[in-house]
Amino acid sequence: MIKVAIIGASGYTGGELVRLLLNHPNVEITEITSRKYDGIPIHKVHPHIRDSGLIFKDKKASKLNADIAFTATPHGASMHIVPELINEGMKVIDLSGDYRFKDTAVYEKWYDMEHISDLKAVYGLPEIYRKDIKNANLIANPGCFPTGAILATYPLIKEDLVERVIIDSKTGVSGAGISPTEATHYPTIADNVNPYKISSHRHMAEIQQELNGFKNVKVSFTPHLVPVIRGIQTTSHSILKDENIKSDDLKKLYEKTYKNEPFIKLLDNDETPHLSSVRGSNYAHIGGYEIDDTGRVIMLSAIDNLVKGASGQAIHNMNIMENFKEDEGLKYIGLNP
Repeated sequence: MIKVAIIGASGYTGGELVRLLLNHPNVEITEITSRKYDGIPIHKVHPHIRDSGLIFKDKKASKLNADIAFTATPHGASMHIVPELINEGMKVIDLSGDYRFKDTAVYEKWYDMEHISDLKAVYGLPEIYRKDIKNANLIANPGCFPTGAILATYPLIKEDLVERVIIDSKTGVSGAGISPTEATHYPTIADNVNPYKISSHRHMAEIQQELNGFKNVKVSFTPHLVPVIRGIQTTSHSILKDENIKSDDLKKLYEKTYKNEPFIKLLDNDETPHLSSVRGSNYAHIGGYEIDDTGRVIMLSAIDNLVKGASGQAIHNMNIMENFKEDEGLKYIGLNP
């Protein structure tokens, strides 16, 4: 049994961490922190989490009673908290963007703030970096868009089949966080598909970094906000270098790449991924494998942005770090309809 602290537990990702970890047989949640809700029972903020006995506390990192800390804190805040946690001997899984970039100058460009920490983290995408995750004491949990985009495209890049990738993603409103804004106001979202930061979303740099780590590939990315609560549907368009590649070849490649992955579900050729099929789960559904007459490969993925795109993936990382069964605490299938 390990002791776990969740720092910044009042947001959506913090609430998902609590929901999932309460059912983990090897975990005791000892601390949930929040400055704003200090002394408030968790169900007053997350009304679905009742009878847990958990109460928010405004507590310094040095005072936490935990073996592992999840930092579900805003970008820019984690870099001030994580070094103290590491110094206290805790392992840390950071759900912000503060430690995802190999080059801090890239972070500073896209997040428009100075990076003050010199700690290095392992990028926490288990399907690719499992061995590194196992021995790490600091994990940078991937962004939600990059998770769906990388998983849909990685086999193509790994085998050097394409040199150009265009990512089109549709995301639910929960990706914007728990605090309401003008952009996420119901009348703005309902009956609309709203592209935003159409060529300048910060997750493009993260996708580019990871895919470029395997082969030299150019990446373009545009997100769209759609009137659903959870989920990211990604369509990846890639131009093949070899016109002799066939759809069946792609299916076999993806099966080979992901054959032992507990949370990757590859769909048949006559199926497409649906958000409702993964809602509430840590699964990524991947399909497509189609090639049009111009040599364009179309691959599709669907994930729950709060689970596989955030908290569930963080728990998957914890399971690997602690040598637990990888699916422990994550054995939920999607909620459909």
